[in-house]
This record gives sequence, structure tokens and C-alpha cells, in this order.
Amino acid sequence: MPRIPSTQALRALESFARHGTVWQAADELHLTRSAVSHQLRLLERDLGFRLVNRVGTRVELTPQGRAYAEDIRRALAAIAGSASRQMGRGVSGTLTVSCTPGFASTWLCPKVGRFRETCPDVLLSLVTPRRLDDVSNPDVDIFITFGLGNQPSMEVELLKEVEFAPLCSPALLNRFDGLPEISSLLQANLLHLGDYQDWQNWFRIVGLPEEAARTGQRFSDMNLVYAATMASQGVAMGDEFICRQAMAEGLLVRPFDTAIRSERSYFLVVPPEKSGNPAVAAFRTWMANELPMP
Repeated sequence: MPRIPSTQALRALESFARHGTVWQAADELHLTRSAVSHQLRLLERDLGFRLVNRVGTRVELTPQGRAYAEDIRRALAAIAGSASRQMGRGVSGTLTVSCTPGFASTWLCPKVGRFRETCPDVLLSLVTPRRLDDVSNPDVDIFITFGLGNQPSMEVELLKEVEFAPLCSPALLNRFDGLPEISSLLQANLLHLGDYQDWQNWFRIVGLPEEAARTGQRFSDMNLVYAATMASQGVAMGDEFICRQAMAEGLLVRPFDTAIRSERSYFLVVPPEKSGNPAVAAFRTWMANELPMP
């Protein structure tokens, strides 16, 4: 059997392939950039083929490197999944998770069956909060919130930072002749979640008058925003993480390149009195294994 390369080198390759830069891989793995580069060179030596091309300070995967990294990603995911399944054996009880509607419907609900496979004896209940950052429900064991993460009396873990960009249906894009100019948005119907802030921030960045963003319809639920968007009712300032699948299927398109980093992010929040619950620990581990995406 051929010698298996070091796990650290394989993790360095997988992280680099996912992020696309050495510095981001180094940050994720808590290594220096030179250490990540060294691991990639050692891996190339052990494998006998080039994984990356180096052009000046830029580093990119070769076709062989990209294919090998994909194989390694699947292998590491299988190892992590096996650990989660074994950890979940014998864990039982009830678990109530409060999750924002958009995250629940587009990410958690399509994957929740995998948690049942991991912890078949845990009775899971999903609820949605009154506000996206609400952590007040005493019956909830874990909160998945969208906000600033400022719950000082709770255990708070960053799940996903978010970028917003204009999104619309292909039919609406055709109706506006492809929205050839950013100024074309001034004639489009704008769709908002809660308030006008995200559209105002985007208008400011691209040089459109902020007051022009205070038009269109406001919704209290992100699912309502996206239902209206996919029905060609207007252009939404979309969360690209939540809309990932709809964009991949061509239901939503992004007409402009400019995106803005949201001040708010998705957080996993656990009340301190619930952190000792084995089902809570199992769910947190499952989330950590499931959430990272290329």
C-alpha cells in the first residue's frame, strides 16, 4: 500500500483549494503562510506531481491538484462524518433549535435528516424566532441567529459571514434588457427585508442616491422576500449564502458584480445552562462538519 501523506499536508491542500489563497488557509489552520506553503511542497514531493503553479506571488491549483483536492475533501468529510456518527451513538433526549426562517428553509431543513442519521435517538424540534437575533425563548437549547452576535451571557460561535448582492429572476432581468447599467435599478422595484439599510448601503457604494433605495416593498421574513423575487416581483438585496442553491439552479441571477459585506452574520448561540447537554454538543459538532462549503 502506498504511503499516505501527512494529515496536516492534506488539510493544508483542502483548505487552500476551498479558500483559493494561502493566507486564508493559514488563518483557518492557525499556521503561518510559510508553513502552509511548506506543507504543499512536501505533499508535491510525496505524490510525485505538481499540485500548484506559482506565478510571482500568486499560487493556483493545477488541474491535477484540483482533482486531488476534491478527492481529499471527500475523504476528510467521510472521516469527520464517521466520527460524528460514532459520537452520536447513545446520545438521546430532546433538542429544540431556534433558527431564522431563511437559514432553516434553505440550509438546515434540507440537511436535517443527516443529523437524525448521526443521532437517531435525539428528538429534534425546530422553531423560528420572532426576531432574527432573538435568544429569549427559555425552551430553546440552541439558537441560530442573524445579527451582531452580541449576547455576552451566552456561548456565541460565528457560523457564517454574509455578503449581499442584488439578485433577481431571469425573467425580470430580461424584462429590463439585462439591467445593462447600475442606474437601471432606479426603474426597478426593490424588495427589502425589514428596513431599507442593505439597499441604501449598496446604493452608496455604487454611487446611486441613497434616498432612491427607500422605495419598493418591505417584508418581515426572508422567505417572503425570495418568494417575491423568484416570482419576478422585483430585485432583492440577497444573501448569497442562503441563495446558493437557487443561484446554482438558475432560479436567481446576480446582475452586478458589486457585493457588500453585511454587518450581521449567522451565529450559533447556546445558553450556558444548556451547554452540558450531550445532544447540544452533538448538534454543534454536526454543524461544524456540515457547514463548511467550497
